[in-house]
Amino acid sequence: MTPFSILTAGRILFGRGEAAKAAGLIAGFGASVLLVHGARPGRAAWLVSALTDLGCRVTTLPCAGEPTLDGLQSALADLRAAPPDVVAAIGGGSVIDMAKALAALIPSRGPVPDYLEVVGKGLPLDHAPLPFVALPTTAGTGAEVTKNAVIGVPEHQRKVSLRDDRMLPDIALVDPALTDGAPRAVTLATGLDAVTQVIEPYVSCKATPFTDALCRPAIPLGLAALKTLMAGEDATARDHMAWVSLCGGMALANAGLGAVHGLAGVIGGVAPAPHGAVCGVLLPHVLATNTAQASGPYAARLAEVAGWINAVFPGDDPFQALAGWARQNGLPALTEMGLPPEAHPQVAEAAGLSSSMKGNPVALPVSALIAILQRAG
Repeated sequence: MTPFSILTAGRILFGRGEAAKAAGLIAGFGASVLLVHGARPGRAAWLVSALTDLGCRVTTLPCAGEPTLDGLQSALADLRAAPPDVVAAIGGGSVIDMAKALAALIPSRGPVPDYLEVVGKGLPLDHAPLPFVALPTTAGTGAEVTKNAVIGVPEHQRKVSLRDDRMLPDIALVDPALTDGAPRAVTLATGLDAVTQVIEPYVSCKATPFTDALCRPAIPLGLAALKTLMAGEDATARDHMAWVSLCGGMALANAGLGAVHGLAGVIGGVAPAPHGAVCGVLLPHVLATNTAQASGPYAARLAEVAGWINAVFPGDDPFQALAGWARQNGLPALTEMGLPPEAHPQVAEAAGLSSSMKGNPVALPVSALIAILQRAG
């Protein structure tokens, strides 16, 4: 067996009702808390109240969209002068990424771009991050168990990562009840992202027995749960999607991703497109392209994935059946998300150099990536 290592959050709590433990766990790291939340502060009010009752001093920071370099630098200007004891996040992947980046960079003193990949120097952190606790309210990115934070750099038209093994959260608290009642469009986009993030590590050239154990059962479970949730609210399906999302985060942190995320990372910097929706519209076409070119064990794994998709979305072509179902449920095409066809060559060229592309089971030329973008178009 090929040697491998495992990296994940220091402690993971999963299950309905586990959010009730959040305040006590956060307070265990110190009395001064920075709490990053989404656009609606009311969704975090219960946690602020619980922390205050425990004697904590809570500073709240809204993150209404995907984090950008400017927003990160602006927040750091004040926080580095008066650092908290602990950083916590309650929200979707963007909120968790913002909080994760702040926890990593508050103790450091270098310019933020020095630590960013692609557009910066990609330097390791010069100090250990602050303690960090993550509570996801969507089931998609798995950011609560990953070692990077995705930051938008508009002047470079890119989304890039701040990455360090020490950025893994100290505690990931995954309570599926926090995802109940999420808007249908959010459920679709984040759910497709979660499914993508168990499929890509499974067919990755860097897959391990650990990531296989996570992904193999999670792929069919996630596909079925997402189909159920598009038909109506269902607590069991929410539980399953939260688990699939958690599995995807652990898997991608240890086996990487592939062409879907290689393209999506670039598209997110060029167009105002939600990450999960981009991944969802690309997934069937990347799978079809990889299947047409793969051989050996990668071909066998892609055939397994096709079979799991076909069991949930029957059709002559399972990948087209998945694409058609997603479209019928409101998933927009890339052009509708703001990516013009004339940008395809630029996106494909940049995606070919991305770190995610290194895990793809097939080395795809720029021409193949352009064809994928056209089909997802």
